[in-house]
Amino acid sequence: MYDQPFSDESHPTEPGFRIDPVLARSWLLVNGAQYERFAPAARSRADIVVLDIEDAVAPKDKVAAREKVTRWLAEGNSDWVRINGFGTPWWADDLEMLAGSAVGGVMLAMVESVDHVTETARRLPDVPIVALVETARGLERITEIASAKGAFRLAFGIGDFRRDTGFGDNPATLAYARSRFTIAAKAAGLPGAIDGPTVGSSALRLSEATAVSAEFGMTGKICLTPDQCPTVNEGLAPSQDEISWAKEFFAEFQRDGGEIRNGSDLPRIARANKILDLARAYGIHEPEYSDDPDHVPAPSDTYHY
Repeated sequence: MYDQPFSDESHPTEPGFRIDPVLARSWLLVNGAQYERFAPAARSRADIVVLDIEDAVAPKDKVAAREKVTRWLAEGNSDWVRINGFGTPWWADDLEMLAGSAVGGVMLAMVESVDHVTETARRLPDVPIVALVETARGLERITEIASAKGAFRLAFGIGDFRRDTGFGDNPATLAYARSRFTIAAKAAGLPGAIDGPTVGSSALRLSEATAVSAEFGMTGKICLTPDQCPTVNEGLAPSQDEISWAKEFFAEFQRDGGEIRNGSDLPRIARANKILDLARAYGIHEPEYSDDPDHVPAPSDTYHY
């Protein structure tokens, strides 16, 4: 349901359009206690809106936040919700609230073991779960977490991870952690991992941070404000240069007879197909870009964008 526009005239590049969560780039967290922010978030450029009733909400406000989220979902909205972690005093009540609702999916905080995911999935059957891993203990078990029944995608809770480990925020410092997320997701057959947020209002810093996410094979990123979403969407989508390369490769391939010429053709076909498929999904077009017969199916998917 997520890749369907709100109206026949909607388009992936328009505000309010929801991208399939398999491909979603920007995951916008919205304070679950502030109902007045829900509608503006829903009209934003976010691929996915996540109503946050975990870190964003003080313990004394949890009940009120649940009521506001329940009201929003009952009004026909199917956004995601970030719920409190397994073992907290609020986890079970969060799940009880969402059971039978129109929630699109949940982002489960502080995942540290397989049972955190499986127990959540048992209480919310058929609801996709993004496992938010935020501690050293969680990272050590990330391969098992990624393979847990109900796990849909992995997400990196950078702030809590740094508090837990004492790490700084330099990309080199967090390279090992990001690599573990990408490798675990790929090994488990999940969509690309979702990177943690970038704090601050600097557009340059956000753009650079998003480039780091892409460099480590992460295909989504948590956003803290609606105005971060366009930058993240652009940074995690195929560039015009990549689209041009893909088109030129297929043109050259067809000119040479459309037959495999050497060992590099299969991975290049897979890469070019992935780029063009993502460009279509995200509504990215060059002036002359259109469906054409040169875009042939990839014999194997060896490229992970």
